[in-house]
Amino acid sequence: VPTPALAYVAQEDAIPAIMVTGSHIPFDRNGLKFYRPDGEISKADEQVIITEQVEFSELAELPELAVSNRAAEEYITRYTSLFATPWLTGKRIGIYEHSSAGRDLYYRIFEKLGAEVIALERSDQFVPIDTEAVSEEDTLKAINWSKQHNLDAVFSTDGDGDRPLVSDENGNWLRGDILGLLSAEALNIEALAVPVSCNTAIESCERFTHVERTKIGSPYVIAEFANLAKRFNSVAGFEANGGFLLGSDVELNGQQLKALPTRDAVLPAIMLLAAAGEGVISTLVNALPQRFTHSDRIQNFATEKSQKIIAQGKNDPANLLTQLGFDNVVIKNVDETDGLRMTLADGRIVHLRPSGNAPELRCYAEAANYLDASDCVKSSLKNIQKL
Repeated sequence: VPTPALAYVAQEDAIPAIMVTGSHIPFDRNGLKFYRPDGEISKADEQVIITEQVEFSELAELPELAVSNRAAEEYITRYTSLFATPWLTGKRIGIYEHSSAGRDLYYRIFEKLGAEVIALERSDQFVPIDTEAVSEEDTLKAINWSKQHNLDAVFSTDGDGDRPLVSDENGNWLRGDILGLLSAEALNIEALAVPVSCNTAIESCERFTHVERTKIGSPYVIAEFANLAKRFNSVAGFEANGGFLLGSDVELNGQQLKALPTRDAVLPAIMLLAAAGEGVISTLVNALPQRFTHSDRIQNFATEKSQKIIAQGKNDPANLLTQLGFDNVVIKNVDETDGLRMTLADGRIVHLRPSGNAPELRCYAEAANYLDASDCVKSSLKNIQKL
Protein backbone atom coordinates (compact mmCIF):
# COMPACT_ATOMS: atom_id res chain seq x y z
CA VAL A 1 0.00 0.00 0.00
CA PRO A 2 1.14 3.59 -0.51
CA THR A 3 2.34 5.66 2.42
CA PRO A 4 -0.81 7.83 2.73
CA ALA A 5 -3.01 4.72 2.91
CA LEU A 6 -0.97 3.43 5.84
CA ALA A 7 -0.99 6.89 7.45
CA TYR A 8 -4.77 7.21 7.06
CA VAL A 9 -5.69 3.91 8.72
CA ALA A 10 -3.14 4.51 11.49
CA GLN A 11 -4.67 7.95 12.08
CA GLU A 12 -8.16 6.43 12.23
CA ASP A 13 -6.99 3.91 14.86
CA ALA A 14 -4.71 6.42 16.67
CA ILE A 15 -1.80 3.96 16.53
CA PRO A 16 1.83 4.45 15.47
CA ALA A 17 2.98 3.23 12.07
CA ILE A 18 6.19 2.69 10.08
CA MET A 19 6.48 2.77 6.30
CA VAL A 20 9.51 0.92 4.92
CA THR A 21 9.93 2.94 1.79
CA GLY A 22 12.05 3.57 -1.22
CA SER A 23 10.90 6.87 -2.69
CA HIS A 24 13.15 8.53 -5.25
CA ILE A 25 16.38 7.90 -3.35
CA PRO A 26 19.15 5.82 -4.92
CA PHE A 27 18.50 2.09 -5.10
CA ASP A 28 21.25 1.16 -2.64
CA ARG A 29 19.55 3.16 0.12
CA ASN A 30 16.21 2.87 1.83
CA GLY A 31 14.09 4.89 4.20
CA LEU A 32 11.81 4.55 7.18
CA LYS A 33 8.88 6.93 7.62
CA PHE A 34 7.49 7.11 11.14
CA TYR A 35 4.00 8.06 12.32
CA ARG A 36 3.02 8.66 15.92
CA PRO A 37 -0.57 7.96 17.01
CA ASP A 38 -1.32 11.63 16.27
CA GLY A 39 0.38 11.76 12.85
CA GLU A 40 3.67 12.25 11.05
CA ILE A 41 6.72 12.86 13.25
CA SER A 42 8.09 16.38 13.52
CA LYS A 43 11.63 17.67 13.00
CA ALA A 44 11.97 17.79 16.79
CA ASP A 45 11.00 14.10 16.94
CA GLU A 46 13.65 13.33 14.30
CA GLN A 47 16.35 14.91 16.45
CA VAL A 48 15.30 12.87 19.50
CA ILE A 49 15.37 9.67 17.43
CA ILE A 50 18.83 10.46 16.05
CA THR A 51 20.36 11.37 19.41
CA GLU A 52 18.64 8.78 21.61
CA GLN A 53 20.95 6.16 23.13
CA VAL A 54 19.40 2.73 22.62
CA GLU A 55 20.68 -0.71 23.49
CA PHE A 56 19.99 -3.20 20.72
CA SER A 57 19.48 -6.90 21.21
CA GLU A 58 19.21 -9.58 18.55
CA LEU A 59 15.81 -11.17 18.13
CA ALA A 60 15.85 -14.95 18.47
CA GLU A 61 13.49 -15.10 15.52
CA LEU A 62 11.47 -12.57 13.56
CA PRO A 63 7.77 -12.51 14.41
CA GLU A 64 5.22 -13.34 11.72
CA LEU A 65 3.32 -10.22 10.76
CA ALA A 66 -0.34 -10.53 9.84
CA VAL A 67 -1.24 -9.11 6.43
CA SER A 68 -4.26 -6.80 6.37
CA ASN A 69 -6.11 -5.35 3.38
CA ARG A 70 -7.85 -2.75 5.53
CA ALA A 71 -5.53 0.17 4.75
CA ALA A 72 -5.90 -0.42 1.01
CA GLU A 73 -9.70 -0.73 1.16
CA GLU A 74 -10.20 2.31 3.38
CA TYR A 75 -7.93 4.43 1.20
CA ILE A 76 -9.94 3.50 -1.91
CA THR A 77 -13.23 4.20 -0.13
CA ARG A 78 -11.92 7.54 1.18
CA TYR A 79 -12.07 8.93 -2.36
CA THR A 80 -14.68 6.86 -4.18
CA SER A 81 -17.29 7.61 -1.47
CA LEU A 82 -17.12 11.34 -2.20
CA PHE A 83 -18.95 11.01 -5.51
CA ALA A 84 -22.46 9.70 -6.16
CA THR A 85 -21.97 9.13 -9.88
CA PRO A 86 -19.19 7.70 -12.07
CA TRP A 87 -18.27 11.22 -13.23
CA LEU A 88 -15.08 10.17 -15.05
CA THR A 89 -17.09 8.16 -17.61
CA GLY A 90 -15.65 8.83 -21.05
CA LYS A 91 -12.21 9.75 -19.71
CA ARG A 92 -9.13 7.66 -20.47
CA ILE A 93 -6.50 7.64 -17.72
CA GLY A 94 -3.08 6.09 -18.19
CA ILE A 95 -1.43 4.78 -15.02
CA TYR A 96 2.36 4.62 -15.17
CA GLU A 97 2.72 1.78 -12.68
CA HIS A 98 6.51 1.12 -12.59
CA SER A 99 7.29 -0.13 -9.04
CA SER A 100 4.92 2.21 -7.18
CA ALA A 101 3.68 0.75 -3.89
CA GLY A 102 0.11 1.78 -4.73
CA ARG A 103 -0.03 0.48 -8.29
CA ASP A 104 -2.65 -2.18 -7.48
CA LEU A 105 -4.96 0.39 -5.87
CA TYR A 106 -4.98 3.27 -8.32
CA TYR A 107 -6.79 1.58 -11.18
CA ARG A 108 -9.56 0.53 -8.78
CA ILE A 109 -10.10 4.15 -7.70
CA PHE A 110 -10.22 5.60 -11.22
CA GLU A 111 -12.37 2.76 -12.58
CA LYS A 112 -14.87 3.14 -9.71
CA LEU A 113 -15.14 6.82 -10.67
CA GLY A 114 -15.98 5.79 -14.23
CA ALA A 115 -12.70 6.16 -16.11
CA GLU A 116 -11.20 3.73 -18.59
CA VAL A 117 -7.75 2.87 -17.26
CA ILE A 118 -4.74 1.90 -19.35
CA ALA A 119 -1.90 0.25 -17.38
CA LEU A 120 1.56 1.40 -18.47
CA GLU A 121 5.03 -0.06 -17.89
CA ARG A 122 4.86 -2.13 -14.72
CA SER A 123 8.29 -3.05 -13.37
CA ASP A 124 9.49 -5.76 -10.99
CA GLN A 125 12.66 -3.73 -10.37
CA PHE A 126 12.60 -0.65 -8.12
CA VAL A 127 12.30 2.55 -10.17
CA PRO A 128 13.44 5.72 -8.33
CA ILE A 129 10.96 8.22 -9.78
CA ASP A 130 11.70 11.78 -8.59
CA THR A 131 8.52 13.78 -9.18
CA GLU A 132 10.45 17.03 -8.71
CA ALA A 133 13.19 16.29 -11.23
CA VAL A 134 11.45 14.23 -13.91
CA SER A 135 13.86 12.56 -16.31
CA GLU A 136 13.86 13.38 -20.01
CA GLU A 137 12.99 9.73 -20.65
CA ASP A 138 9.83 9.91 -18.52
CA THR A 139 8.93 13.27 -20.08
CA LEU A 140 8.93 11.70 -23.55
CA LYS A 141 7.13 8.57 -22.35
CA ALA A 142 4.10 10.54 -21.17
CA ILE A 143 3.85 12.50 -24.42
CA ASN A 144 4.04 9.32 -26.48
CA TRP A 145 1.55 7.46 -24.28
CA SER A 146 -0.96 10.31 -24.55
CA LYS A 147 -0.80 10.21 -28.35
CA GLN A 148 -0.78 6.42 -28.60
CA HIS A 149 -3.72 5.82 -26.24
CA ASN A 150 -5.62 9.13 -26.67
CA LEU A 151 -5.40 9.82 -22.93
CA ASP A 152 -6.98 12.60 -20.89
CA ALA A 153 -4.21 12.31 -18.30
CA VAL A 154 -1.32 10.12 -17.17
CA PHE A 155 -1.12 9.42 -13.45
CA SER A 156 1.88 8.10 -11.56
CA THR A 157 3.64 8.45 -8.21
CA ASP A 158 7.06 8.08 -6.67
CA GLY A 159 8.07 4.74 -5.16
CA ASP A 160 6.07 4.91 -1.93
CA GLY A 161 3.03 6.59 -3.47
CA ASP A 162 2.88 9.88 -1.58
CA ARG A 163 4.02 12.20 -4.38
CA PRO A 164 1.93 12.39 -7.57
CA LEU A 165 3.06 12.80 -11.14
CA VAL A 166 0.15 13.92 -13.33
CA SER A 167 0.09 15.01 -16.96
CA ASP A 168 -2.38 17.00 -19.01
CA GLU A 169 -4.13 15.59 -22.07
CA ASN A 170 -1.01 16.17 -24.18
CA GLY A 171 1.26 14.20 -21.85
CA ASN A 172 2.94 17.28 -20.38
CA TRP A 173 3.73 16.62 -16.71
CA LEU A 174 2.37 19.29 -14.38
CA ARG A 175 4.77 20.74 -11.87
CA GLY A 176 3.72 19.66 -8.39
CA ASP A 177 3.03 23.17 -7.14
CA ILE A 178 0.75 23.94 -10.11
CA LEU A 179 -1.10 20.66 -9.49
CA GLY A 180 -1.40 21.60 -5.81
CA LEU A 181 -2.65 25.10 -6.59
CA LEU A 182 -5.42 23.85 -8.88
CA SER A 183 -6.38 21.07 -6.46
CA ALA A 184 -6.53 23.43 -3.47
CA GLU A 185 -8.77 25.81 -5.41
CA ALA A 186 -11.10 22.91 -6.36
CA LEU A 187 -11.34 22.04 -2.64
CA ASN A 188 -12.16 25.69 -1.75
CA ILE A 189 -9.19 25.92 0.58
CA GLU A 190 -8.85 29.26 2.39
CA ALA A 191 -5.28 29.13 3.70
CA LEU A 192 -2.18 27.38 2.40
CA ALA A 193 1.19 26.44 3.83
CA VAL A 194 3.72 25.82 1.07
CA PRO A 195 7.52 25.59 0.96
CA VAL A 196 9.55 28.59 -0.14
CA SER A 197 10.52 26.79 -3.37
CA CYS A 198 6.97 26.76 -4.78
CA ASN A 199 5.80 28.81 -7.77
CA THR A 200 4.92 32.44 -7.00
CA ALA A 201 1.73 32.01 -9.08
CA ILE A 202 0.22 30.69 -5.83
CA GLU A 203 0.11 34.24 -4.48
CA SER A 204 -0.32 36.14 -7.74
CA CYS A 205 -3.39 34.12 -8.81
CA GLU A 206 -5.20 35.65 -5.79
CA ARG A 207 -7.36 32.57 -5.27
CA PHE A 208 -6.51 32.03 -1.58
CA THR A 209 -7.09 34.20 1.49
CA HIS A 210 -3.65 33.51 2.93
CA VAL A 211 -0.42 31.79 1.84
CA GLU A 212 2.33 30.99 4.35
CA ARG A 213 5.82 30.05 3.11
CA THR A 214 7.87 27.46 5.04
CA LYS A 215 11.12 25.56 4.87
CA ILE A 216 11.16 22.66 2.41
CA GLY A 217 9.80 19.37 3.78
CA SER A 218 6.40 18.10 4.84
CA PRO A 219 7.14 18.41 8.60
CA TYR A 220 7.50 22.19 8.20
CA VAL A 221 4.26 22.43 6.23
CA ILE A 222 2.44 20.33 8.83
CA ALA A 223 3.82 22.44 11.68
CA GLU A 224 2.27 25.53 10.11
CA PHE A 225 -1.21 23.95 9.97
CA ALA A 226 -1.77 24.50 13.71
CA ASN A 227 -1.21 28.24 13.32
CA LEU A 228 -3.43 28.53 10.25
CA ALA A 229 -6.24 26.48 11.82
CA LYS A 230 -6.66 29.16 14.50
CA ARG A 231 -7.65 31.72 11.84
CA PHE A 232 -9.10 29.81 8.90
CA ASN A 233 -11.79 27.15 8.38
CA SER A 234 -10.06 25.16 5.63
CA VAL A 235 -6.31 24.57 5.55
CA ALA A 236 -4.05 22.61 3.20
CA GLY A 237 -0.49 22.51 1.93
CA PHE A 238 1.49 21.10 -0.93
CA GLU A 239 5.05 20.93 -2.18
CA ALA A 240 6.87 21.43 -5.46
CA ASN A 241 7.23 17.63 -5.59
CA GLY A 242 3.44 17.33 -5.72
CA GLY A 243 2.70 15.91 -2.28
CA PHE A 244 -0.67 17.32 -1.11
CA LEU A 245 -1.43 17.61 2.61
CA LEU A 246 -4.98 18.19 3.83
CA GLY A 247 -4.70 20.09 7.10
CA SER A 248 -8.39 20.25 8.02
CA ASP A 249 -11.63 18.42 7.40
CA VAL A 250 -13.43 19.73 4.31
CA GLU A 251 -16.83 19.14 2.75
CA LEU A 252 -17.07 17.92 -0.82
CA ASN A 253 -20.36 17.07 -2.57
CA GLY A 254 -22.06 17.05 0.80
CA GLN A 255 -19.60 14.47 2.14
CA GLN A 256 -16.96 15.06 4.78
CA LEU A 257 -13.37 14.44 3.73
CA LYS A 258 -11.25 14.02 6.84
CA ALA A 259 -7.92 15.76 7.24
CA LEU A 260 -4.86 13.76 6.23
CA PRO A 261 -1.81 15.87 7.14
CA THR A 262 0.75 13.81 5.27
CA ARG A 263 1.75 13.76 1.60
CA ASP A 264 -0.92 12.23 -0.61
CA ALA A 265 -0.82 11.54 -4.35
CA VAL A 266 -4.42 10.57 -5.13
CA LEU A 267 -6.40 13.56 -3.79
CA PRO A 268 -4.73 16.21 -6.00
CA ALA A 269 -5.10 14.05 -9.11
CA ILE A 270 -8.82 13.52 -8.48
CA MET A 271 -9.46 17.20 -7.74
CA LEU A 272 -7.59 18.25 -10.88
CA LEU A 273 -9.81 15.99 -12.99
CA ALA A 274 -12.89 17.28 -11.15
CA ALA A 275 -11.85 20.87 -11.85
CA ALA A 276 -11.34 20.09 -15.55
CA GLY A 277 -14.82 18.53 -15.77
CA GLU A 278 -15.83 18.02 -19.39
CA GLY A 279 -12.91 20.18 -20.49
CA VAL A 280 -9.19 19.54 -20.57
CA ILE A 281 -6.47 20.01 -17.98
CA SER A 282 -4.31 22.36 -20.09
CA THR A 283 -7.09 24.99 -20.06
CA LEU A 284 -6.85 25.20 -16.26
CA VAL A 285 -3.06 25.49 -16.38
CA ASN A 286 -3.09 28.18 -19.08
CA ALA A 287 -5.52 30.32 -17.08
CA LEU A 288 -2.97 30.74 -14.27
CA PRO A 289 -0.39 33.55 -14.07
CA GLN A 290 2.34 32.42 -16.45
CA ARG A 291 5.26 31.73 -14.16
CA PHE A 292 7.38 28.69 -15.01
CA THR A 293 9.60 26.64 -12.75
CA HIS A 294 12.24 24.01 -13.33
CA SER A 295 14.49 22.04 -11.01
CA ASP A 296 17.22 19.47 -11.19
CA ARG A 297 19.97 18.08 -9.00
CA ILE A 298 23.56 16.96 -8.92
CA GLN A 299 23.55 13.45 -7.49
CA ASN A 300 26.30 12.01 -5.28
CA PHE A 301 27.33 15.53 -4.28
CA ALA A 302 28.59 15.74 -0.70
CA THR A 303 26.35 17.77 1.62
CA GLU A 304 29.46 19.53 2.97
CA LYS A 305 30.24 20.82 -0.52
CA SER A 306 26.70 22.10 -0.95
CA GLN A 307 26.77 23.87 2.40
CA LYS A 308 30.10 25.52 1.62
CA ILE A 309 28.85 26.90 -1.71
CA ILE A 310 25.65 28.20 -0.12
CA ALA A 311 27.57 29.80 2.76
CA GLN A 312 29.74 31.65 0.22
CA GLY A 313 26.61 32.72 -1.64
CA LYS A 314 24.99 34.10 1.49
CA ASN A 315 28.12 36.14 2.12
CA ASP A 316 28.30 37.47 -1.46
CA PRO A 317 25.28 36.46 -3.60
CA ALA A 318 26.29 38.66 -6.54
CA ASN A 319 29.67 36.95 -6.80
CA LEU A 320 28.09 33.49 -6.63
CA LEU A 321 25.66 34.39 -9.42
CA THR A 322 28.58 35.53 -11.56
CA GLN A 323 30.29 32.18 -10.97
CA LEU A 324 27.04 30.43 -11.93
CA GLY A 325 27.07 32.13 -15.32
CA PHE A 326 24.80 35.14 -14.72
CA ASP A 327 26.12 38.43 -16.11
CA ASN A 328 25.17 41.98 -15.14
CA VAL A 329 22.30 40.95 -12.87
CA VAL A 330 20.66 43.06 -10.19
CA ILE A 331 19.50 41.18 -7.08
CA LYS A 332 16.07 42.24 -5.86
CA ASN A 333 15.77 39.92 -2.86
CA VAL A 334 17.67 37.17 -1.02
CA ASP A 335 15.69 34.61 0.99
CA GLU A 336 17.57 32.32 3.38
CA THR A 337 14.51 30.45 4.70
CA ASP A 338 15.90 27.19 3.30
CA GLY A 339 19.11 27.25 1.33
CA LEU A 340 19.73 30.36 -0.78
CA ARG A 341 16.93 31.79 -2.91
CA MET A 342 17.84 34.82 -5.01
CA THR A 343 15.23 36.91 -6.85
CA LEU A 344 16.63 39.01 -9.68
CA ALA A 345 15.29 42.37 -10.84
CA ASP A 346 14.19 40.83 -14.15
CA GLY A 347 11.88 38.41 -12.29
CA ARG A 348 14.03 35.29 -12.52
CA ILE A 349 14.58 33.29 -9.32
CA VAL A 350 17.53 30.98 -8.59
CA HIS A 351 17.40 28.78 -5.49
CA LEU A 352 20.15 26.41 -4.28
CA ARG A 353 19.61 23.86 -1.52
CA PRO A 354 21.18 20.59 -0.33
CA SER A 355 18.70 17.69 -0.40
CA GLY A 356 17.42 16.70 3.02
CA ASN A 357 17.53 12.93 2.44
CA ALA A 358 20.28 12.22 -0.09
CA PRO A 359 23.79 13.51 -0.98
CA GLU A 360 22.44 15.83 -3.67
CA LEU A 361 22.46 19.54 -4.46
CA ARG A 362 19.18 20.81 -5.86
CA CYS A 363 18.64 23.90 -7.96
CA TYR A 364 15.21 25.45 -8.41
CA ALA A 365 14.48 28.27 -10.83
CA GLU A 366 11.49 30.36 -11.82
CA ALA A 367 11.04 32.68 -14.80
CA ALA A 368 8.45 34.18 -17.17
CA ASN A 369 8.95 31.28 -19.60
CA TYR A 370 10.01 27.66 -19.26
CA LEU A 371 13.15 27.98 -21.41
CA ASP A 372 14.59 30.71 -19.17
CA ALA A 373 13.83 28.68 -16.03
CA SER A 374 15.44 25.58 -17.56
CA ASP A 375 18.51 27.57 -18.68
CA CYS A 376 18.94 28.99 -15.18
CA VAL A 377 19.05 25.48 -13.70
CA LYS A 378 21.33 24.03 -16.38
CA SER A 379 23.79 26.92 -16.19
CA SER A 380 23.86 26.88 -12.40
CA LEU A 381 24.44 23.15 -12.01
CA LYS A 382 27.00 23.04 -14.82
CA ASN A 383 29.04 25.83 -13.25
CA ILE A 384 28.69 24.47 -9.73
CA GLN A 385 30.46 21.29 -10.85
CA LYS A 386 33.36 23.50 -11.98
CA LEU A 387 33.66 25.29 -8.64
